[in-house]
Amino acid sequence: MKAKHMIPKKMVGATLPGNSTVEMKEFDVPEPGYGQVLLATRASTICGSDIRAIYHKHVGKGAEGYIPGMIAGHEPCGVVAKVGPGTKQFKEGDRAIVYHISGCGVCYNCRMGYAVACTSPNRQAYGWQRNGGMAPYILCDEKDLIALPDELTYKDGASVACGFGTAYEALQKIGISGDDAVLVVGLGPVGLATLMLCKAMGAEKLIGVEMNDFRIEMAKNMNLVDYVFKPSETTVDEILELTGGHGVERAIDCSASDAGRQTAIRATRDWGKVALVGEGNTMTINPSPDMMHSQKTVYGSWVTSTWKMMDLVEHLVRWGIHPGDLVTDEFPVERADEAYALMAGGKCGKVAIVYPDD
Repeated sequence: MKAKHMIPKKMVGATLPGNSTVEMKEFDVPEPGYGQVLLATRASTICGSDIRAIYHKHVGKGAEGYIPGMIAGHEPCGVVAKVGPGTKQFKEGDRAIVYHISGCGVCYNCRMGYAVACTSPNRQAYGWQRNGGMAPYILCDEKDLIALPDELTYKDGASVACGFGTAYEALQKIGISGDDAVLVVGLGPVGLATLMLCKAMGAEKLIGVEMNDFRIEMAKNMNLVDYVFKPSETTVDEILELTGGHGVERAIDCSASDAGRQTAIRATRDWGKVALVGEGNTMTINPSPDMMHSQKTVYGSWVTSTWKMMDLVEHLVRWGIHPGDLVTDEFPVERADEAYALMAGGKCGKVAIVYPDD
């Protein structure tokens, strides 16, 4: 950011009425208070949970309970435009990712770094219960910022803010190595992020399951998968045949579908590990043959912690990979309606609202 950057008094941000449209509204540009910073947004990507729980209809509850009229966008990244009193690390001109949940800071989960699971009624998520990144400026608590290295772009940072952080957390739970054949069910942005990270971690064989032709081709064109199957009644048998009858060592479900979760568990070999990442819906399994007799472990995984997001950013630089490569479409905030409609349609990778870096 240039030293003479002028901060305006007003800005226009995108809100989600819940009827598959976007409403643009005027807001005052906020003034940072104690321990806060004003971040000039440079990229803000759209998450599938925004479509599922807000865009079509306000169905989210609790942590996903959107307050109507809030500026949307929980995957922002930008540069510090102004700091309030009491800030300890970040200064004007610093590049930062926003960890999208602002917790109380003192409950058990917050002290573990997992503000996503904050138990305080004061918990607020950016883009849900407080204004988010679909506007030129966003008011952030300094404690919610993760430094963005120079080697990563703003689109990289926005992609880390939720999707890649979520994928990394799940992979850390189950562990990935060169000994593993890995199955990823559901190749939306989080599934594609999972494949990209698994490849960087050295997974021996990468297998995907997806019904969306655009995303299948995207995974193939980016060389993220060795094999891709469309879901069917024979998918599990095909994966077992591909792995010598054993199944994969590791599986991650990003589909959030009952059938997808069944596939992930049943295509995993004895003593294997499975992570459930996709949100919503149900899972129907037979515990004895599906898990107990085969000694499998199934993990639930929700977003990530601030310290693991910092760890992820460090590893992205080390691995030389760019999460922003999954962004297929970019829009200015004035065309946010087109951006959300495209994301809802599914014929895309990651969709980003971008701002000039002045």
